[in-house]
Amino acid sequence: MDKILVFIPMYNCEKQIPRVLAKIAFLSEKQKYISEILIIDNGSKDRSIYAASRAAEQVAVKITIVKNRENVYLGGSHKVAFNYAIDNNFDYVIVLHGDDQGDIHDILPFLENGEYKKYDSFLGSRFHKDSRLINYSRFRIFGNRVFNTLVSIAVRRKISDLGSGLNMYQVGYLKSRFYLYFPNNLTFNVYLLLYGIYVKSLFKEFPLTWKEEDQTSNAKLFSQSMEIAGLMFRYAFGRKKLFSIKANTYSDMTYTYDVVFEKGAGTDD
Repeated sequence: MDKILVFIPMYNCEKQIPRVLAKIAFLSEKQKYISEILIIDNGSKDRSIYAASRAAEQVAVKITIVKNRENVYLGGSHKVAFNYAIDNNFDYVIVLHGDDQGDIHDILPFLENGEYKKYDSFLGSRFHKDSRLINYSRFRIFGNRVFNTLVSIAVRRKISDLGSGLNMYQVGYLKSRFYLYFPNNLTFNVYLLLYGIYVKSLFKEFPLTWKEEDQTSNAKLFSQSMEIAGLMFRYAFGRKKLFSIKANTYSDMTYTYDVVFEKGAGTDD
């Protein structure tokens, strides 16, 4: 059986993280697909770490909670998790955001039938034709669909989502650590996607159940959209230059953290 790490990025998720872990606990014997859960707190201002530690006791999977020593944003937390997966010889890493908008159950059928093994990246899509969006504004749905269409034209491949909160990556694909050169902000997933297209990696999108309840979005929609539009232009007219960087500010950073909680497999450990 593959060694699978579930990485949960967390920032001010005190209310949501117990629900995320409760869904994993509810999987019962199907938790066997998960080898370890790594929760990375990026400097939460609330009691997220305490809430996660309490909820972790109900999960029959090894759980490690770490706290970044400095705010490295969502992309930086991905880098910490990817490095952890490589250094600890995992086969795959699942990214599941700690704000409870996505649901681990959506990827479970693919873990059971092994379809994920066919791809370097197995990407959840909020705007897949079979996805369900709950309490998601029509304006945002329309805007995303228009933007995704324009991106699809730019990359000459149908893309229905530039980055959701539930994805899966083959660790062998990540081993060169190409991701270290990407920005740490919310465009990190877009860089991952474009790089995968650039190197002709194998990836597939799968449908999600996506909901908005009590989450607080960290996205700055206008500035982020403009940044992504500029990135698309650079990709369309200079993709080789875009991905030929040997070193930059991001790759020179040290992504350090402190372990604040550890629990072995089984609720009695």
